[in-house]
Amino acid sequence: MATIGWIGLGNMGRPMTANLVKAGHTVKGFDVVPEAVTAAAEAGVTPVGSIAEAVTDVDIVFTMLPKGEHARTVYLAPDGVLASADPSTLLVDSSTIDFDSARALHEEAKAAGFRFVDGPVSGGVTGAQAGTLTFMLGGSDADVAEAKAFIEPMAGNIFHAGGDAAGQAAKIVNNMMLAISLEGVVEGAVLAQRFGLDPKAFYDIAKVSSGDSWPLRTWYPVPGVTETAASNNDFRPGFATALMHKDVGLALAGAESQGVDLPAASLVYAQLQKLVDEGLEGLDTTAIIRNIDPEAAGLPKDA
Repeated sequence: MATIGWIGLGNMGRPMTANLVKAGHTVKGFDVVPEAVTAAAEAGVTPVGSIAEAVTDVDIVFTMLPKGEHARTVYLAPDGVLASADPSTLLVDSSTIDFDSARALHEEAKAAGFRFVDGPVSGGVTGAQAGTLTFMLGGSDADVAEAKAFIEPMAGNIFHAGGDAAGQAAKIVNNMMLAISLEGVVEGAVLAQRFGLDPKAFYDIAKVSSGDSWPLRTWYPVPGVTETAASNNDFRPGFATALMHKDVGLALAGAESQGVDLPAASLVYAQLQKLVDEGLEGLDTTAIIRNIDPEAAGLPKDA
């Protein structure tokens, strides 16, 4: 069993560390929010008071942070990971961050003598709790192989996406595609109802026809159609609008740096931005149906 340093004990980090503890590992956890550390300690994480404490005398370090700017600070600050950990320690960043930041962290880690893997995840809080997350790993064959042994208690699927920052690239593109697919489901759900189709009858047709998609089968935005949809639960978030807004924004930023035009992603980003502007970023992503027809989703117009 290993000793693991963990930085970032939010909604994803807490259940992920709990699964590592259940697997028999010792996890030293740090977060800038004291309440997050306290909550993680209740699940068996050893609480520490600084990055330096978290990364000292450990076999591997994981970070799970909100944005690229936070990851850069945690790794590159004078009291950060690269300044505090032993260079023999494998580093894995499981945050979802911008592609350029991921590449920069690989470069800075290598320059400081560290091995580094970018390893964002898909599956949300539910997957984190169940230990069924999909990990997308970017880095060398040897580093990824070593990281996998530690990742297994948290994962349902583990993929080596490629070299430096390939994990982030895969995560960003996947979530962009999810958002675009969801917009099609939302628009289709509304139009079907306006045509007078029963939502469940249309859903049953679409899921075995060419209109099928993962968000249709899993997140149908009309109440009473699919059990796993947030529409059954007042759009309380399974995948919050704020997170999807962030992820599609990362895709657009990456596309700009690569000289690619993404018209569909731009459209969906604007739809998500409407919810953010109205202060509804805490609702589930499927609440974008509100932009087309709130009543079709069972939402009041002033929700």
